[in-house]
Amino acid sequence: MDCCCSPIHVSPIANRTQGFRSALPSDSCKIPPLPKPFLQIDHRLLHRRNSARLTAATVRRGIVLAEAKNQGWDLGRFVKTFYFFNSPPSPAKFIQSLIERISSPSPSEENKTMKTSGVVLVVGATGGVGKRVVDILKKKGIPVRALVRNEEKARRLLGPDVDLIVGDITKENTLNPEYFKGVSKVINAASVIVGPKEGDTPDRAKYSQGIKFFEPEIKGDSPEMVEYLGMQNLINAVKGTVALRGGKLLFGCEGSEFKDLPWGSLDDVVMGGVSQSTFQIDTTGVVSTANNGGFTSVRTKNFPIPEDLSAYDGFELRLKGDGRRYKLIVRTSSDWDTIGYTTGFDTVEGQWQSIRLPFSSLKPIFRARTVPDAPPFDPSNIISLQACFLREALLLMFSKFEYDGKLNPTFKEGAFQLPVSTVKAFIKEPVTPRFVHIGSAGVTRPERPGLDLSKQPPAVRLNKELGFILTFKLKGEDVIRESGVPYAIVRPCALTEEPAGADLIFEQGDNITGKVSREEVARICIAALDSPYACDKTFEVKSVIPFSEPFTVDPENPPPENDYDVYFKSLKDGVTGKELLDRSPVPV
Repeated sequence: MDCCCSPIHVSPIANRTQGFRSALPSDSCKIPPLPKPFLQIDHRLLHRRNSARLTAATVRRGIVLAEAKNQGWDLGRFVKTFYFFNSPPSPAKFIQSLIERISSPSPSEENKTMKTSGVVLVVGATGGVGKRVVDILKKKGIPVRALVRNEEKARRLLGPDVDLIVGDITKENTLNPEYFKGVSKVINAASVIVGPKEGDTPDRAKYSQGIKFFEPEIKGDSPEMVEYLGMQNLINAVKGTVALRGGKLLFGCEGSEFKDLPWGSLDDVVMGGVSQSTFQIDTTGVVSTANNGGFTSVRTKNFPIPEDLSAYDGFELRLKGDGRRYKLIVRTSSDWDTIGYTTGFDTVEGQWQSIRLPFSSLKPIFRARTVPDAPPFDPSNIISLQACFLREALLLMFSKFEYDGKLNPTFKEGAFQLPVSTVKAFIKEPVTPRFVHIGSAGVTRPERPGLDLSKQPPAVRLNKELGFILTFKLKGEDVIRESGVPYAIVRPCALTEEPAGADLIFEQGDNITGKVSREEVARICIAALDSPYACDKTFEVKSVIPFSEPFTVDPENPPPENDYDVYFKSLKDGVTGKELLDRSPVPV
């Protein structure tokens, strides 16, 4: 059952302080109570049926009086505010900031460019393709992290300057989510190990020739463990850091997913003002300039576990506008009184809107003034950790000020209301793959009706003898396709140690045979990360050189790198080869 949530209304309350009331979920959503004593939830509202869906039309409006004159300051509300947000500002820091404001020159209008690039994780980094992927990424200056099982072997092959995660995709407990913070893209080169029955040389010379030239057997973990269960473990481990096509829900209700945040009012009472706000189902209220005030806002508590949004490109708010201009403030420090990364946005009166606020639009602001020498808002390098850690995630504000002395042109005293349905992180269009997987040509062929297996490569003919290797590779592909992560699945034909540079053939439908260089496959995977034409595509690849002919290049005059986008542009959505399979289940 889908989760039914009504919109959330952000608005100030005159002459009273109320807590936030969260979105209304269906019975299928389980919501923990918010912290007390400042915020309260009306639990009678939490169990309405889907048929009792609230819409913008159900908001009740009361009578509110707004006065722009000196009014009594509410010390009790001031104390409650600081109590709710845990840590009042340091007096020494407050005095220091005042001195800096008086003595510092007018802040510059220039802002540093926002950086949101993250780390590329290479899984199976010591294998024939994986080590080449790592090497190319290093040469391109792209941050890389390697998931390996054997640290000593990895150091020998990859060098001392590569960040390593020692883990095993077949063992879920070795894939600690902490290891993957800052990872925004993944290239998966992990595969079940196939080797000669009679053994191999220390440098795996027989394996490098391909199974066409030896009698193969599975070495180590089974195809089911590596290709299927291992894929499930890997996707679960990285899903929280690589971007989802539909975005990451931070607050609100979408489909069957519900996310709550502990919001609290943060108004000009902290500066001697009298404006008040709350966050609940149906509200009315005022913003006042009395006592030199003029802003109301709602803000989350510090997140107990920081949010890593380094793989995303900005925030998306779903709200019903009122024609006014608002601010979104994001903090990356747990301190109370610190820089907030801020951007403003306009709303259209009476319309539900999806407003996207790119990270690149966020300006470092401290007490309504730009901080020209502040570090840029960088989701890959926050606090002391090299990832995006949004501790004080969000602050929605309606204020008479923009920043640097500018006024909000839409500001007026009195009642206002801003229904907010969801807050998400989004990835910008065009979407590019965040998970590139190296599979294998032939995965749909063992069970394809009417196929002459005698004319197929050894892996297809020996699928059963090799533990249903291709069957489980296909199941692993399906795990990726169903994950919600933008992907590309590369199915190379027989891999060789030949150099890259040959002309290529890209096909779909899982029909071709041939050979392709491991170096070429590594280059294809890295190119796919940046190509929207490769996104959510599954394709096979081989070189035009037949097996009987070796391919060589002049090291002094190597061929130019292929323009892979030319090949990616020819790919179609939804073509995997599975469409040719019998729909009846196949026993394994």
